[in-house]
Amino acid sequence: MSAPVDLRSDTVTQPTAGMRAAMAAAPLGDDVFGDDPSVNALQDKIAAMLGFEAALFVPTGTQGNLCAILAHCQRGDEYIVGQMQHCYRWEGGGAAVFGSVQPQPLDNQADGSLALAQIEAAIKPDDPHFARTRLLALENTIGGKLLPMAYVEQATQLAQRKGLSRHLDGARLFNAAVAQAAQAGSDPRAEARRIAQCFDSVSVCFSKGLGAPAGSALCGSRELIARARRIRKMAGGAMRQAGFIAAAASYALDHHIDRLAEDHALARRLAEGLGGIAELQVEPPQTNILFVDLVGPAQERSAALLDHLAREGVQATGLYRLRFVTHLDVDAAGVERAVAAIRRFFQVSGTRHA
Repeated sequence: MSAPVDLRSDTVTQPTAGMRAAMAAAPLGDDVFGDDPSVNALQDKIAAMLGFEAALFVPTGTQGNLCAILAHCQRGDEYIVGQMQHCYRWEGGGAAVFGSVQPQPLDNQADGSLALAQIEAAIKPDDPHFARTRLLALENTIGGKLLPMAYVEQATQLAQRKGLSRHLDGARLFNAAVAQAAQAGSDPRAEARRIAQCFDSVSVCFSKGLGAPAGSALCGSRELIARARRIRKMAGGAMRQAGFIAAAASYALDHHIDRLAEDHALARRLAEGLGGIAELQVEPPQTNILFVDLVGPAQERSAALLDHLAREGVQATGLYRLRFVTHLDVDAAGVERAVAAIRRFFQVSGTRHA
């Protein structure tokens, strides 16, 4: 039987042959002492690429966001964040648990943004009854959606006027940059820098669409990164000879940014292939994440659908809302296989590709 088509996440990717070679050839040192040349080169590369003074290599995006929030905020402070943002909903409440930093969650709008009026209304007055509002955190992409650049500028300018720091969870920043570049007819690297420069700190994940086996980076000023380095120590520290995985991340930055457009195209192809199935409501994807809602009586069949897909060699996640994520280990044949398997479940013949 052929290998499964794994559409659960873009975190499941395997290193390419070129990436493995870069990992094997990576010069190593001890990152705790700051002398791993591959880690230092990666930190310099991503900081320069996004227009920051410094960067810090961390094992996970969760740790990167934690270091950022705690570097910006003190005990008794709060950060404004969306209900559906990763650093609020899916990171174990780390800022509150480890830093006594209170989240002030707001409802995300349909496009993933936070309403400007709600951001402004959530900023607390300087009064001992309230936590001190210190930080606005946004995420781009969020749920696969690209935050409009005009909105990013307006939201971050509002935060700056109100004296707030600004952090971007840019786990899929380069997916956002590729999509934005396609709209603007520009270069993804320029768009990544343009987005990043609206913020005081940005975390970037290398193990999602970029395809490295592990690792993220937090970018910011030298002062902020110095604080984040201390927090990283408290959260588990550096990884000693981390140059192996830093080299993979550096390779990904050199070779895997432009190809993200292929993942976006395959997500659109998957969405088109599921068109016409009455039991499904397909949300047109903007990047590499496709959400599909089961509607009506079909909601009771979601578990059966996932079991059916697993038997057909297609892996996905969800319950009533299914999530499919394309990445460098999924090709056109894999997407066609997934489409065919889903259509067989609903006994719908044919496909609908534009």
